[in-house]
Amino acid sequence: MIDKEILENYIQDHIDAENEYLYKLYRSTNIRLVRSHMTSGHLQGTLLRMLVRMIHPQRILEIGTYTGYSALCMASALEENAKLITYEINDELEDFTRPQIELSPWANHIEFRIGNVLTDLSQEVAPFDLIFIDGNKRQYLEYYELCFQHLNPCGYILADNTLWDGHVIDPAYDKDAQTLGIRAFNDSVAVDNRVEKVIIPLRDGLTLIRLRENED
Repeated sequence: MIDKEILENYIQDHIDAENEYLYKLYRSTNIRLVRSHMTSGHLQGTLLRMLVRMIHPQRILEIGTYTGYSALCMASALEENAKLITYEINDELEDFTRPQIELSPWANHIEFRIGNVLTDLSQEVAPFDLIFIDGNKRQYLEYYELCFQHLNPCGYILADNTLWDGHVIDPAYDKDAQTLGIRAFNDSVAVDNRVEKVIIPLRDGLTLIRLRENED
């Protein structure tokens, strides 16, 4: 049996080194916050940054900021004048997260908002090229439908935690609300002909979704 931690350390030793600012943020998150495991971390952050470089989005929406690690990773790959708007519903995180974003090298690309994206995102907002879902697992399906109101044709959706530490296939979690939310999301995306989709078994699972709109 391969030790997953050893394997992940091997992977991290063979990818680009972590940015110093992001390393300090990751360390601070682990020292100061109780649920530090919720932060994206270097491996996933590297993938997010590379995906942004490949997609070239001008506008990104992130649902669930936490301490800002994933937002900063994506923002670090944005082109000039491109923008990332990130929503965090937990106002208790603002005192920690806002300075981390505003003092970062990529602050000019990021607009950090405290609020519920489901009710606070204006219908008049310009469409997004990429939406990253990493909020309340019970509401993943609601976030998913919100994406279709605000995503450019042939835009991309990324959804984090879609394997949920294996709980999605564990009967012991059949009554767990967060697990049920993730399962419902996965089941809906799987049969949704509006999109292409693939689940990457990276950390807790990352689903890549692309709209099929305007395709022949």
